[in-house]
Amino acid sequence: IFHDLEGPRQISQIRLEREPGTPAWCLVTGWTLEHAPCEAVARKVDDSGEGTTTLVSGGEAGLRLQPVDGATAWRLDDPRQWGEPFLLIGDPQDLA
Repeated sequence: IFHDLEGPRQISQIRLEREPGTPAWCLVTGWTLEHAPCEAVARKVDDSGEGTTTLVSGGEAGLRLQPVDGATAWRLDDPRQWGEPFLLIGDPQDLA
């Protein structure tokens, strides 16, 4: 269970390591049950007494991500895009 320590702020990019040792910037959007993009937000949270982290969340259907390089319109059938229910990010510098 997460407890908000700060209010949400909209984000559009996140740096992730999909391949170990190779961080890369990705576009991120929220995703709705109607298969449409919506706002992705980040907020500082308390991680059940384990410390603090940044929770990235989107719409009812979670998040959609894709590499910044060669970005295309958001679609479920694009193999370069993938979904996540939410993300926990340790370094706020990895968000834009």
